[in-house]
Amino acid sequence: MTKRYNNRLYLIALLYIFPLALFSQSSLKGKITKPDGNPIAQATVLIDGSGKATSTDENGEFAFSGILNGRITLITRAVGYQTNRQSLESVGNSPVHIVLQEDNLNLNEVVVSATRYGLDRREAPVVVNVLGPKLFNATQSVAMSETLNYQPGVRVENNCQNCGFSQVRLNGMEGAYSQILVNSRAVFSALNSVYGLDQIPTSMIDRIEVVRSGGSALFGANAIAGTINIITKDPIENDWQVKSTNSLIDGKAWDNTIDFNTSFVEDDLMTGVTFYGMHRNREAWDANGDGFSEITKMRNTTFGTKAFFKPSEYDKITLDLSVLNEFRRGGDRLELAPHFTDITEQLQTNSFIGGLTYDHYSKDWKHKISLYASAQKSARDSYYGGLGGSTDRQDSIIAANAYGTTRDFAMVTGGQYTYHFEKDIFTAGVEFTVNNTDDDIPGYSRSIDQKTRGIGTYAQYEWKVIDPLKLLLGARYDHTHVDGKYALLNHDRASEENFGTFSPRFTVLYDITGELQFRGGYARGFRAPQAFNEDMHVTSIGGDQVFVLMGQDLETEYSDAYTGSFNYTRNFGRTQTSLLVEGFYTDLHNPFINVMTSEEDNIILEEMRNGTGAKVYGTNIELSVAPSNALTLQAGGTIQRTKYKEAQEIFEGEDPSNDVYTTRFVRTPNAYGYLNVNMKPTSRFAVDITGVYTGSMLAPHYQPDETMLLKTTRDFMEMNIRLGYTLPIRKEFSVELFGGIQNMFNAFQRDFDSGPLRDSDYVYGPTKPRTYTFGIRIGHFH
Repeated sequence: MTKRYNNRLYLIALLYIFPLALFSQSSLKGKITKPDGNPIAQATVLIDGSGKATSTDENGEFAFSGILNGRITLITRAVGYQTNRQSLESVGNSPVHIVLQEDNLNLNEVVVSATRYGLDRREAPVVVNVLGPKLFNATQSVAMSETLNYQPGVRVENNCQNCGFSQVRLNGMEGAYSQILVNSRAVFSALNSVYGLDQIPTSMIDRIEVVRSGGSALFGANAIAGTINIITKDPIENDWQVKSTNSLIDGKAWDNTIDFNTSFVEDDLMTGVTFYGMHRNREAWDANGDGFSEITKMRNTTFGTKAFFKPSEYDKITLDLSVLNEFRRGGDRLELAPHFTDITEQLQTNSFIGGLTYDHYSKDWKHKISLYASAQKSARDSYYGGLGGSTDRQDSIIAANAYGTTRDFAMVTGGQYTYHFEKDIFTAGVEFTVNNTDDDIPGYSRSIDQKTRGIGTYAQYEWKVIDPLKLLLGARYDHTHVDGKYALLNHDRASEENFGTFSPRFTVLYDITGELQFRGGYARGFRAPQAFNEDMHVTSIGGDQVFVLMGQDLETEYSDAYTGSFNYTRNFGRTQTSLLVEGFYTDLHNPFINVMTSEEDNIILEEMRNGTGAKVYGTNIELSVAPSNALTLQAGGTIQRTKYKEAQEIFEGEDPSNDVYTTRFVRTPNAYGYLNVNMKPTSRFAVDITGVYTGSMLAPHYQPDETMLLKTTRDFMEMNIRLGYTLPIRKEFSVELFGGIQNMFNAFQRDFDSGPLRDSDYVYGPTKPRTYTFGIRIGHFH
């Protein structure tokens, strides 16, 4: 009897509990708008800690169902807007109205370079700087090389009068110390790095993410100074634009560019595609009237696409393809065949870059698996040589045989797994890399036949210890096989070795207050002995060609990098502000150094050797203020020191008394910085003022008597202005007319070498003189 009575009580309780549980669940509706009341489409809305997420429709509206009553926190994000967190004590019947403020400083962008998965920039455990279309327009940049200077710790320099070889330095270290990625894949090889910064048009770039300091724990070799991640344009909305930019270098030489990009996305957001392209035609420019160019003649054509397809809500396939074709030539008498001139460096480059990625999410969005393959294939026909002012028949024969060919192939394929705990994130992956380079110049008996294979495994754990404290622990192990054969004249070198490298990483992010963050960390990096970008470049000094020869018994170069930063971010009403102060210290072991050694058969040799060690340390500072979307001010700078632990030989003369040693890195200023001011006096009229400061540095200068001097250069302040006026023709069609002056005060090098025996490497300071620009942009753009 008692048992039957108890069962009846359970039944009655269940009859009461089930309806209560059922009725305790509610639905939630809302709308996301701009401050002016216009809706924001494709904004992401999620309920913190629940795993529930949705996005807004074209009217800015969203809806949730099956929400348990009680206190919840809504997190709302949208591209170009500040992240909003709004707490609700209970889910009621009234719709929620959320207003998003514009993110004029791009502090809430989603970045991937810090952790290999997307997260809010403010939540990244390392400092990530982002360059985007707003900056590209402000600086009147048509190629990637023209915009990288506008971040602290980053400097782009031109290293050759004849061919315009440029490289980017992070925290003062040469280009080979930085890993350039395309859509997070390391397919931008050493060969691409020689001229590739000019070959990537800004029209194909969605953003560039820059992470300073060691990145080998995530991306493998050659990320000692950091990573530069080129993210190509994603199809996000139906959009298109065509732009024509025309420049007059020093009022004499034309530089004409036309570029476009267009995107199409299906209404269900399951399919999308974007196309982009550029054609550039630049005339050569001679700074001192000696008949030899300081800026090369160049023709560049680029075309690419990026598309995605979602078979389901949890699966995504992404394809990206780019084709680049470039011709460049510098020297004298550019209308003649190269071997009839005194100096010519001429290159015809064709490159193909492509990638395929498959992403799969679990139904609770906690698990993510990515499988990917990316590749790059380049072919380059080159000429490095000339008569050097000679009329000797033997020199004519050498000049006629200075043609060369280069073939390069790079591939990376791998998989990555990411698991999101309630607060923590675990990531692990494996990558296989291949790089084959075959570089031949038969006339100089010069060849590089280098094959590199590598397999890397990595894992990292992002641990949120307590709400204000986040730790990231990670490591990567790389097994690298380098099989290289290097020949020059009668010198033959070979290297077939295996290198195993363990690269740990530790970072900490601590929110001292809601506005003040501290970041600190340590990372290990490495470079295996092989030919790097500078070694693929041939220059001309004193009428002779300069080649880099691999040294013997080279050891792997390692680095220990330490960083610490304070980032203060606060809104004063609608005014956004951000101040970053970052300190860095990098200890280099066995650094690779090219030493100019001797002259043989009209060739100057540079030999790659291991140095005794070096250290790079300093401070990056960046201040950003945005009172409104009508005014944005950003300024940043770097104060640093770069020192070898012992005086390092960089020139070995025939007489030991002519040997040149230095304790400082050459071509590295102790101070450099930038300025970027964007103003919109009206909704249609925009004014952009930008500038780059380059401090004094040591520049090697080869002398006619076959000695070398280290010269201390002057400093430069390069200022630019751009004016733009937009005519809104229709809702989705506008026309912008723009014009401006780059390097308006003509802060430029004045002591170039001249004539056929010049040292074409004696180049420093801004990359172009005063240049006038004007153009037109049409389409659907913001």
